[in-house]
Amino acid sequence: MQAEAIDGLIHEMAQAIKTRLEVQQAKDPVMIGIHTGGVWLAERLHQLLHINRPLGTLDISFYRDDFTRIGMNPKVKPSQIPFEVEDQHIILVDDVLQTGRTIRAAMNEIFDYGRPASIMLATLVERSGRELPIQPSVVGVRPPLTNEQQITLTGPDPLSLIIGTSKQETRGIS
Repeated sequence: MQAEAIDGLIHEMAQAIKTRLEVQQAKDPVMIGIHTGGVWLAERLHQLLHINRPLGTLDISFYRDDFTRIGMNPKVKPSQIPFEVEDQHIILVDDVLQTGRTIRAAMNEIFDYGRPASIMLATLVERSGRELPIQPSVVGVRPPLTNEQQITLTGPDPLSLIIGTSKQETRGIS
């Protein structure tokens, strides 16, 4: 998917988030992006939504339920939550939602910082394959993909979505 199409989706997501915040009467929300693609997306949404407080970032590597199986991840980045989590309305942003395990890990980490008033999940891509009962509040696109196809957000500038198969073939989403 080309940068212009992704920008259009991001603008639609920002409008959907604004609407949900108004309905929930959630004043002064904060935003957290999940490394890496979720942070890229969150940076754009954060700017479009004119959120006053700094953007938070999470690296959920140590919170993954398969951490003991995969061992140490040499690319672990520190999480940065530059605001109090307690009683905040949090917009949690990730690039792709599939199994739900990344989001579960992110919520576990958030709750280690405090108890938020609410968490709204915004994801650019939702695909099938859910293993946990987690659903997004705001979605950019739900492309029909087979189980063999993988999707990757590349960026940060420009952002593009790439679909690949186990044979490493790739193509943009249209």
